[in-house]
Amino acid sequence: MDFIARNIEQIRRNIAEAAAVSGRSYQDVTLVAVTKSVEAAAINQAIAQGVTDIGENRVQEARRKFPQVEPVRRHMIGHLQTNKADLALDLFELIHSVDSLRLGRVLSRSAVKKDKVVEVLVQVNISGEKTKYGVKPEEALALVSSLSDLDHIKVAGLMTICPYVDDPEQVRPFFRQMRLLKEKIESQGFPMEYLSMGMSGDYAVAVEEGSNMVRIGTAVFQKRCENGA
Repeated sequence: MDFIARNIEQIRRNIAEAAAVSGRSYQDVTLVAVTKSVEAAAINQAIAQGVTDIGENRVQEARRKFPQVEPVRRHMIGHLQTNKADLALDLFELIHSVDSLRLGRVLSRSAVKKDKVVEVLVQVNISGEKTKYGVKPEEALALVSSLSDLDHIKVAGLMTICPYVDDPEQVRPFFRQMRLLKEKIESQGFPMEYLSMGMSGDYAVAVEEGSNMVRIGTAVFQKRCENGA
């Protein structure tokens, strides 16, 4: 699995170059290796290359694989159903996909029972696509405020998923809008530690626009031909 090491090294170089555009360094950006449909051996290979954060889309898949995976910070990045919230708290340190007060309340009740504080991100549907989860941008501040009032819930930032496009420049405006939204919410007294945006096809542009947490799966775990295809 030497290709995983090569992939990660290239991603690090790309992140460093993109971060420099906004006066930051590679260390300012958290790489979350997305492990959906990736087995434990490959995940552990990425961890051996210095990956400190992994992200799963489904609670049940995480429950099956995590006992075989080396201990790192674990992120829930997929849509979370309320009936899976209690189990999610046992599996993940950061939940990216909180998009309703109802889900927040369920997480809060479970967190209180377990006597743990759960970090969450508010998912924003910045592009307005009907197929994507997330609150409308204009509703994000109200949800952050309401979630912040819940016991054992820490709102740590924002997350979004942009449209899938061939040219990442097409989604640059959405990334910029997310950064501005983060700044607006912070101006109202709510610290936003993380801005989680950018995936395999567009993470460099996302970092240029202010992302400090990228979720990358294919570019980490997919083997490429020698010509880069």
